[in-house]
Amino acid sequence: MTKLVSIIVPVHNERENVGVMAKAIKRTFADLPYRYNLLFVDDGSSDLTLHEVKKLALQDDHVRYISFSRNFGHQAAIKAGLDKADGDCIITMDGDMQHPPSLIPTLLEKWEEGYDVVYTVRKEDKKLPFLKRVTSNLFYRVLNWLSDIKIEKGTADFRLMNRNVVDVLRGLAEFEPFFRGLVKWAGFKQVPVEYEPNERKSGASKYTSKKMIRFALQGITSFSIRPLYAATYIGFTFAALSTLYIPYALYSYYFGYTISGWSSLIVTVVFFGGLQLMILGIIGIYLGKLFMQNKHRPVYIVKESNIHEPSAIHIDEF
Repeated sequence: MTKLVSIIVPVHNERENVGVMAKAIKRTFADLPYRYNLLFVDDGSSDLTLHEVKKLALQDDHVRYISFSRNFGHQAAIKAGLDKADGDCIITMDGDMQHPPSLIPTLLEKWEEGYDVVYTVRKEDKKLPFLKRVTSNLFYRVLNWLSDIKIEKGTADFRLMNRNVVDVLRGLAEFEPFFRGLVKWAGFKQVPVEYEPNERKSGASKYTSKKMIRFALQGITSFSIRPLYAATYIGFTFAALSTLYIPYALYSYYFGYTISGWSSLIVTVVFFGGLQLMILGIIGIYLGKLFMQNKHRPVYIVKESNIHEPSAIHIDEF
């Protein structure tokens, strides 16, 4: 029987892009010996994205959709797609056309060669603002330094996964899934494929600086407790350094030198106060993750869908 490929496309306010994406996917599979279905996951869009997706579903039997009750985030949308995808392999990609559908045949070729995961690595885009390139590179360096997994610079959420890998990911109880790390953590036979990102077809990026920082913290704290060790080491280091001030204080006391300098005192207090707040913040992030995980709330809530399996229309517990 012909193998089935499921393509998951999270969308948030991408009304003008969903039709372009569906046509591009259809053209790509026209010459491929595979069946496919295209699953749009509407992540609480406030425009007419869901309306456009429903129109596509009426016109094309390959198109499926899941709509969230609100915006739960890109990673939650990927999880929803993985939970419902029924293909022999699953491809995840963004809905802004920056992930080129023309690369899908290459991903499938690698899959047929026996690889369980074929992930893409974005070539450096010189058109991106300098600050964005610097922060992106810094993110991967910090993540690789602090975590127990190694992710190549430029790794994207554009990847192909075999059914057995998806089954493993579906069984994980992650409240804030970070799939770039989870896929690496899962192991299996993996291979990278480089790609040149396309220009965004329409609209603007949904990843603001605030979201990028949150995404980075989520990735780092999901795969390592090294920040906690780092906070401990920093605390011990500065505690040891502070003892060096004792001989100076004693010398000044016995030889009549006054310990002057309100400025230095204030700077010291502010510095150590900031350091303590930073360490408490690190601990707080981990405690917050434990707090939210123990609530056992669903990662996402499905409002409506055209996937008529029983598991597709209820609130998904992790």
